[in-house]
Amino acid sequence: MMNKILNTFLNVWKIPDLRKRLLFTAGILVVFRLAAHVPVPGVDFRALRELFSRSQFLSLLDIFSGGTLANFSIMALGLNPYINASIILQLLTMVIPQLEALSKEGEYGQQKINQYTRLITVPLSAFQALGMYALLKEQKIIAGFSPLNLLGLVVTMTAGTVFLMWLGELITEGGIGNGISLLIFAGIVGRLPVSLGQTATILEAENLFNLGAFIIMSILVIAAVVFVSESSRKVRIQYARRIVGRRIYGGQSTYLPLRINQAGVIPIIFAVSLILLPSMVGNFLGGVNNLAVKQVAKILVNLFRPGSFIYNLVYFLLVVGFTYFYTAIIFNPEKIAEELKKYGGFVPGIRPGRSTADYLNRILTKITLVGAIFLGLIAILPSLIQRITGIETMTIGGTGILIIVSVILETVKQLEAMMVMRSYDGFLR
Repeated sequence: MMNKILNTFLNVWKIPDLRKRLLFTAGILVVFRLAAHVPVPGVDFRALRELFSRSQFLSLLDIFSGGTLANFSIMALGLNPYINASIILQLLTMVIPQLEALSKEGEYGQQKINQYTRLITVPLSAFQALGMYALLKEQKIIAGFSPLNLLGLVVTMTAGTVFLMWLGELITEGGIGNGISLLIFAGIVGRLPVSLGQTATILEAENLFNLGAFIIMSILVIAAVVFVSESSRKVRIQYARRIVGRRIYGGQSTYLPLRINQAGVIPIIFAVSLILLPSMVGNFLGGVNNLAVKQVAKILVNLFRPGSFIYNLVYFLLVVGFTYFYTAIIFNPEKIAEELKKYGGFVPGIRPGRSTADYLNRILTKITLVGAIFLGLIAILPSLIQRITGIETMTIGGTGILIIVSVILETVKQLEAMMVMRSYDGFLR
């Protein structure tokens, strides 16, 4: 697998257009990492780092912000508001007919939906900035700001999220891979040495069982992600013979690959954004001067504490639900069946049209269940092992490994697809 990845990047480097895209992507990632170290003034950073070392919730939130939260940089909110806005809009698309019709209008409709997503991101960013301010003020990490200074803080953090969102879209349009996923990937890789260093420090004082559990878990997660990502159910497709003049067309058979994990890493990203939301709301409400509200806030924080039973259960169910949800968005059995019927293709033993769509949908539902359960188990497995070994950084490391491996595989596949398209272009010329 590593040889395949290295060979793909070496072949891409030899092609001027793809090399330009690769360098453009690397340049955007460098800008992202530099901006991640531009701090917001008025914060006691030593006390902030001590708080993050004690809080598993904040550490998990920091790893998905790319380390910008621990530094409390201008991009401290990361891409969480944008991801939450995407979830909200995709849910609204299923219940609002106008948005559903817009989503079917091709590129124009997608551009309008992206525009609405950006607009929703702004108020969500402002709300999360206020929540972060309330949390840090309660922990005595940040002093009480005047209304004008607080407004400046909210505007700065909101602008940081918008800037980060823009960088992601630049990568998607002019670079290689999905920009949002690559930025999260770069943030995790940037923070991974810190997490591994903390884990190594803990392991020095523990027994060999904990060290073995950590190594075995990492290897199993990587192997399982690669195996499931590369696995697919092949559906045989037969094309009818057609006689045009004296020539015979069609008659060949091929296979339609249905991946076990059609949604990739997106369900994990969506689920993490939502599972952290109750704790953020609880921390925000904890600063309100009302006893009843503080009690509700305390319940939310305790119930959704990372590693708790409720947290793991809801996290697992969210991953499973988002896997089905996102698979339904990116794979349309009705459209596939219609295209097969249009070009004379059919599944042996299945009538073309609606029956083919139902057949594909049944297969997709079964294999997606396997992929969804796998993603859910992988998401909570580090937390379960952490209960056994007592190594708190393993939750972060396990989730980070899952995203890193998935993003690498998806990016390599996109690179290979670009190279194949260039080969066809050169043949046609």
